[in-house]
Amino acid sequence: MIRSIKKKLILSAAIVLTFSLLAGCGGSKETDSPAQGRGASSGGSASQEPVKFNFYFTGSQNVKDLWDTLVPMFEQQNDKVKVELVYIPSGTGAEPTYDRILAAKQAGKGSGGIDLYEDGIVAVTQGVKDDVWETLDEERIPNLANVNAQTMNDVSYRAIPYRSSAVVLAYDSAKVASPPTTLDELLEWIRQHPGKFAYNDPSTGGSGSSFVQTVIYKDLPEEEIHNSDPSVMEKWDSGFETLKELGAYVYGKGIYPKKNQGTLDLLMNGEVDMIPAWSDMVLQQQNEGLLPDTIKMQQITPGFNGGPTYLMVNKESDKKEAIYQFLDFVLSPEAQSVIVEKMNGFPGIELENMPQETQDKFKGVAEGFRTFNIGDLGTEINKRWQSEVAAQ
Repeated sequence: MIRSIKKKLILSAAIVLTFSLLAGCGGSKETDSPAQGRGASSGGSASQEPVKFNFYFTGSQNVKDLWDTLVPMFEQQNDKVKVELVYIPSGTGAEPTYDRILAAKQAGKGSGGIDLYEDGIVAVTQGVKDDVWETLDEERIPNLANVNAQTMNDVSYRAIPYRSSAVVLAYDSAKVASPPTTLDELLEWIRQHPGKFAYNDPSTGGSGSSFVQTVIYKDLPEEEIHNSDPSVMEKWDSGFETLKELGAYVYGKGIYPKKNQGTLDLLMNGEVDMIPAWSDMVLQQQNEGLLPDTIKMQQITPGFNGGPTYLMVNKESDKKEAIYQFLDFVLSPEAQSVIVEKMNGFPGIELENMPQETQDKFKGVAEGFRTFNIGDLGTEINKRWQSEVAAQ
């Protein structure tokens, strides 16, 4: 009896095993595609790993703080893209980064490990000339439609102006009831109020450089501010004569502070009533309580220098689709609001796309500035200023 039961159990087990094997063999054909799908998914799981691209940028600590805030926001919404930030501290020089991009292109070595790059108009212009920047469009970056079209045309759609600031006239409204609105009015105001206006050495900061260049180009055709041909230098004489004459009327009868902060300190301490200053620096220091509430800003006509900081896509990068996702996020009102908060700069997109509070904040300041693109002529201006204005 026991032996009979054992035989039945063995027979049953053999039958089960046989059907299992048959099912396995038959199933392998019937489920071949799904199995391959799982294999693809497994290989796909490697392909589903986040696409990583390298983003090189430079600037002060506030620029690093900005990207340290924006990138996690983006990655939380886009888990298939990983942004590798490479920060180059301000003062260490960004030129080697551009040189590396160009060298990699010329050597046929792709992107050189630099997929996205942040810099100013000089790098944009040089990159257009060297054909290292990708041409961008709204089809791949929809929010590009919210950027001023003329600004994009100025850079041939090879760069994205993701934030901006401008040099403005900063003044103490408790002492200046009716500030100048034009450059001619400003020059006359300086003469009528000796010692109450200051601008910094143009080689040490953009606000002083902007004032100097604006005066030099005052009577020149508007298109000359986009001309880097050395022949323009022959047209500077009148502007330099004005700057030399103003020396007797500026702070200390010809004292030119170092750096942008130097003139802001004079305004803060009440030693002068009016200066050219970067709008973002004024806003930041007002927020920190360093500047009195009576300090106001306005743009003049013709406008002081200003302009965006740009993001450029390396034409040789093989991570473009991931980069486009990131750039579209950067141009969203959500990200732009963070930029305004962190940098006190103008948004890169048109103000009408921003919250009303932001529109009110920059009313009368975020427009009217001009972007000077004169290449190496800026260095020539500084040299001549040192020898003819500062040395007198």
